[in-house]
Amino acid sequence: MIVPSDMTIRLAERGADEHLVWDILRPTVEAGDTFCADPDGGIDSGLAYFWPPNADVRLALDADGAALGCYYLKPNQSGGGAHVCNAGYCTAAAARGRGVARAMLAHSLETARAAGFRAMQYNFVVATNTRAIAIWQNAAFEIVGRLPGAFHHPAHGDVDALVMYRAL
Repeated sequence: MIVPSDMTIRLAERGADEHLVWDILRPTVEAGDTFCADPDGGIDSGLAYFWPPNADVRLALDADGAALGCYYLKPNQSGGGAHVCNAGYCTAAAARGRGVARAMLAHSLETARAAGFRAMQYNFVVATNTRAIAIWQNAAFEIVGRLPGAFHHPAHGDVDALVMYRAL
């Protein structure tokens, strides 16, 4: 996987990096149009949603160390489903349109393969998040399920959520 030369992606550390991760997540969480985190829940709720105990979070940083985005990677299920991982991504508002999401996606796929996962699944992709859906479809993810009206969007009312999947 090629990360642009002006970007590094590293493992985030609990405690030390939580505020940096929250700074990236906060505008998206508070908008309430992409994630299922409580828009009014603050840092504790936002991090509980994006950084549960079984997840690794990675930070994408520019050459000066400024945060560009973050993603989590975790087993989607335990037991017989532990070979499938789940991931979620958030690009910092100031970094959108610079290929950060694509770089984090490529990095997450490589990291998941190296960790022994055999597939990646997104459980709940808000159907109005068309830019992300296009990026993931270009990376060979398929829409394998549709949950009618499963997400209450603040501007569009009840919209569908998608389940997306690809083998690694």
